[in-house]
Amino acid sequence: MNTQKTAEYKTSFEIGKHPVGYVPYSLPGQSIKLHIKSMVSLQSRLIVKEEMEKMGLHYIAIELGTVELLDDITEKQREQLKENLFRSGLELMDIKANTIIEKIKNVIIEMIQYIDDFPNINYSEYISKKLNYDYTYLSNIFSKVKGITIQQFIIIHKIEKIKKMLLYDNLNLKEISYKLHYSSVGHLSYQFKKITGMSPTSYKRLAYLSPDYVQL
Repeated sequence: MNTQKTAEYKTSFEIGKHPVGYVPYSLPGQSIKLHIKSMVSLQSRLIVKEEMEKMGLHYIAIELGTVELLDDITEKQREQLKENLFRSGLELMDIKANTIIEKIKNVIIEMIQYIDDFPNINYSEYISKKLNYDYTYLSNIFSKVKGITIQQFIIIHKIEKIKKMLLYDNLNLKEISYKLHYSSVGHLSYQFKKITGMSPTSYKRLAYLSPDYVQL
């Protein structure tokens, strides 16, 4: 978003006036995330990319089930995008679903970030209680849009935390597995290899030998 456009929008936001058809999906200065059901393959992401460009919508990233837009989006643009994507077998989720998915992600990221504060936590119960929705309902929405389950999303973020702990914390695998509530080092190593394709020890060694190759 260019400086002039940002300034104009901030002014209209502050005095309570918006362009005709404008729906404030995000606050000024924040990117907008749209969630798209069935966007789980490279081909579907290319379709979404093409639609974004045809409509002149500037995106920051197109990822699994999610598009992050740079610019504000109007209700008219949203409906047009929804119609265009539907013709390709994709579904733009409504605002409520968007909000729920972002809340699920934020709760999970918070749990993993501050996992020491959540001993012996039951993830499904905690997420359900935190968001005040039935877990099955949350799980169904999340998996339909993201193409992975909530549990898989949790595992992926735990692995990212393990990577950081391996490189920056003076902890061995036994200590890391205890802090992240794994039942054993073997369980941790199994999940780590399944996600990254290498053992924690190999990852750490590769990180020191080729720091440019390993990305956090």
